[in-house]
Amino acid sequence: MRGNGSPYWRQQRLRTALAGAGREPGSAALIAPPRRVARPVRWFTAHLGFEAADPGHAREFAVAYVEALSLLRPELALGAAALSPADAWHRAERLFCGAIGPDGERCADVAHHPGFHHAPGPGGLGWGDGD
Repeated sequence: MRGNGSPYWRQQRLRTALAGAGREPGSAALIAPPRRVARPVRWFTAHLGFEAADPGHAREFAVAYVEALSLLRPELALGAAALSPADAWHRAERLFCGAIGPDGERCADVAHHPGFHHAPGPGGLGWGDGD
């Protein structure tokens, strides 16, 4: 559907009409191309609201939700996931570790995890103190 916006559609329709009327289809178009510059790709966030008995349970639910969403939509950035109370967004805490490994990968374990860091995926590289 690329090039299907209204300015392009009008240009194509006008060229087709002019060609049918005997004018040269390669002549200059009567409708100028759009002057707007295409917007760059931007980042967006999605916020999920849920109830939990305490912050520990809330963290477990949030990690489960984010991991499930990442299975459905692999383009989601796990490292950007955060948890905060609904009335205090300024107290957001990261859900995942995000430590950078020796090959540039990021740790996909839960934040403040004990032991080695692990790259995402089954059989992901592990690193830490002692490698």
